[in-house]
Amino acid sequence: MPGHIFGRTTRGNLPVADKGDGAYIIDAAGKRYLDGSGGAAVSCLGHSDPDVRAALHAQLDRIAFAHTGFFTTAAAETLADLLIEQAPAGIDRVYLVSGGSEAVEASIKLARQYFLEIGEPQRHRVIARRQSYHGNTLGALAAGGNLWRRAQFAPLLAEVSHIAPCYEYRDRRDDEGLEAYGRRIADELESEILALGQDTVMAFICEPVVGATAGAVPAVPGYLKRIRQICDKYGVLLIFDEVMCGMGRTGYLFACEEDDAAPDMITIAKGLGAGYQPIGALLTSAKIYDAIAAGSGFFQHGHTYMGHAMAAAGAGAVLRAIRERGLLQQVRDRGEELDAALRARFGQHPHVGDIRGRGLFRGLEFVEDRETKAPFDPARKLHARIKAAALDEGLICYPMGGTIDGALGDHVLLAPPFIVTSDQVGELTDKLGRAVDRALAA
Repeated sequence: MPGHIFGRTTRGNLPVADKGDGAYIIDAAGKRYLDGSGGAAVSCLGHSDPDVRAALHAQLDRIAFAHTGFFTTAAAETLADLLIEQAPAGIDRVYLVSGGSEAVEASIKLARQYFLEIGEPQRHRVIARRQSYHGNTLGALAAGGNLWRRAQFAPLLAEVSHIAPCYEYRDRRDDEGLEAYGRRIADELESEILALGQDTVMAFICEPVVGATAGAVPAVPGYLKRIRQICDKYGVLLIFDEVMCGMGRTGYLFACEEDDAAPDMITIAKGLGAGYQPIGALLTSAKIYDAIAAGSGFFQHGHTYMGHAMAAAGAGAVLRAIRERGLLQQVRDRGEELDAALRARFGQHPHVGDIRGRGLFRGLEFVEDRETKAPFDPARKLHARIKAAALDEGLICYPMGGTIDGALGDHVLLAPPFIVTSDQVGELTDKLGRAVDRALAA
């Protein structure tokens, strides 16, 4: 459709999304696409949830927007209460924003202000991990370790140290158990803190399950608990970025629950609003909030649409749906079905090196040679070929390149809606199988 939209790319024409029907998007020509990735792990309730739509209509009939410099709203207050009821230990406050990048940006700025408020102004350094992604604002992009996204903006980015990811498929030695590997990789954080100067580091940020950059890579047992110990030892704030992996996506409302590790701050978005309205949030500990309250009393940050009443009302309905419909257990059950289906279809595939993930958050990593784990030549753009073939088959999935180091490697990320049925799990796997075969044959 020609027009004046400045889209993500200037090449090619996209189909026009016209209607939503559960787990499907229907284009203007009437073609149905099974949303096997929830867009970008967003549409956890599908595209036509009646309860969320009703909540949005009801809020619109009351008030759509009131600036948070002047008012709060019942929708925002209720949403914050719902989140804190189920949050990890120590998390006590919710700062509502409009998306994941905003939430990460706020977490970095709040970390800095916290140390100013408590009299440690020398703390300003952030440590993150390679092959991570934390958003597209300049602060979030600096924290992220996605080289492809960072490259052209490098001169504008704040200095952030990046340590090794927890990437067991590629990096665990043959003589290491999972926990020994996790301990070795986690201890890189301690080494980096000491190298930078332990009194200069303010925060470490990571995704409990890595999303778009590496394709549903979970932390190994004990890794995040060791990270928590190191942060406590040196007085460093721990930030979990759950923008993609949180809000039930792994079968737990907060992905870190499965690892029995509680952070000082958590960023969420995507599944929080399920795509019905743009929303994100920074959840923070009572300790951080109380330091601001006892000091300046003002977080020097803010956005016009933070705490938006319509977005908060929609997100509240999403959270109630997840809890009241038993969707966390359904995610775990369907996740096991999806994992089994993927292993049945791709487990012996000569060009699938790894099948991984948790819940309805799964990744396939493609290799040219399974024995050596050698990736395909990036010039082949296998991930892009898979995406195109999948769309032609009527499947939305989330392929990416640069899986290994920002240049090499291809994977597909799958994140279907929590309402996906067993039959649709089979449909997803069949369509993905045909798309992969077509892309490899091209």
